Amino acid sequence: MSDTNQPTNEAPTETEETGNTERKPSGRTFLCVVDDSEEFAAALQFACRRATNTNGRVALLYVVQPAEFQHWMAVGERMREEAREEAEEMLNVVASVVQKRTGHLPALYIREGKIREEVVKLISDEDGISLLVLGASSNAEGPGPLVTYLVEKMAGRLRIPVTIVPGSLSEEDIEHIT
Repeated sequence: MSDTNQPTNEAPTETEETGNTERKPSGRTFLCVVDDSEEFAAALQFACRRATNTNGRVALLYVVQPAEFQHWMAVGERMREEAREEAEEMLNVVASVVQKRTGHLPALYIREGKIREEVVKLISDEDGISLLVLGASSNAEGPGPLVTYLVEKMAGRLRIPVTIVPGSLSEEDIEHIT
């Protein structure tokens, strides 16, 4: 039996009621880090197209930043709860987009901590993740702190490949390359 955070490796099955063949995702899982950046849309579209074309699955990670307000414990805890609720809402919205694009529910992960540490830790913890897909900003400030960190500091240490998708790619461009 497979738990909801683990991809399945099952072959196509035939449903009894309709006789239609439906394909279940293979073991290939494409991880996207969910945020509100413009380049996230390109990374998500890329991951969804690759998952669809390879009978894979998408996984979504949302990292909640730790509450910095620690002066009063109750206030800090409430801030933490609100951040968690926001993460769940955002993941639900993005998960519905993934399901529409791929036909499969994504694996969902919420972690609390520093984003780069949590991404590396999740990749290490979850053997089913086979590719990290990140969007790169096209502005003059650089590709973004997570992309910069992973490329400069972690590229040779990660157990999986990292695909960097330029945030400026159009939907047609992504369709063409996937």
